[in-house]
Amino acid sequence: MSIKHLNQIELADRWNLSERTLERWRWLGEGPAFMKLGGRVVYRVEDIEAFEANQMRQSTTENTYIQGGAK
Repeated sequence: MSIKHLNQIELADRWNLSERTLERWRWLGEGPAFMKLGGRVVYRVEDIEAFEANQMRQSTTENTYIQGGAK
């Protein structure tokens, strides 16, 4: 089984947002889980997909993402 990882640049491209946003989210403890490997930040695809699934909403009045995935 091969585990795929995305680096900060690849994830920023996937979500069409700035790398700086991902850096800020890490500093604030928001966003998907990440790993530091030899000084590099990487994100597991399964963690990215779980984070994306947790962001699904039916309306704009639903609670927004809260750290840890709880609503």
